[in-house]
Amino acid sequence: MSCATGLFGALSPCAEDLVTRIFLDARSQNGWKDTPVLDAELHRIWALTRWAPTSANCSPMRVKFVRPGPAQETLLGFVDEGNLAKVRAAPVTAILGYDLAFYEQFEVLFPHRPAVREWFAGPENAERAHMTAIRNGTLQAGFFMLAARAVGLDCGPLSGFDHEGVDRAFWQGTEIRTNFLCSLGHGDPACLFPRHPRFGFDDVCEIL
Repeated sequence: MSCATGLFGALSPCAEDLVTRIFLDARSQNGWKDTPVLDAELHRIWALTRWAPTSANCSPMRVKFVRPGPAQETLLGFVDEGNLAKVRAAPVTAILGYDLAFYEQFEVLFPHRPAVREWFAGPENAERAHMTAIRNGTLQAGFFMLAARAVGLDCGPLSGFDHEGVDRAFWQGTEIRTNFLCSLGHGDPACLFPRHPRFGFDDVCEIL
């Protein structure tokens, strides 16, 4: 396959199209078409997301996919007024959480050295566990959105909601806490705002 040299250097045409779709054409969506999202697409998102790098393979992110119905009605009860229409219209909204007790899975996820559990277990390590969970859970959530875009879906991430309420309703009895919500589907271009500026390299980057 021939390669195209452009903004991304030397990439195959297929790879350049994918990078363009994921990074340049993709937008945070405010409205949704009524095109359904299939269970198979949600499985494909996770099949890609699970390979995201995390420290000691801790993989703290947990996901609940909420479709229209009773679970969505519960979720809407905790969403800020300005986000209600977005979530109500979305075919799926993912509740992206992080498990503060992620270290209990090291026997499975880090089998060659499960003793790393002791770095995080116990009240004396609670702050370290919290920082590790939210940092790596957020890293996975970023990969989650890239994966969703890669399988042909659009994303509408949002943080305007009652975190404690969502925790009580969806993670009761666990050590999982909500990070943010991300609606999934096929975005309605008519609901997009003009794109805002972004920083250039020299604005925020320095090569030392």
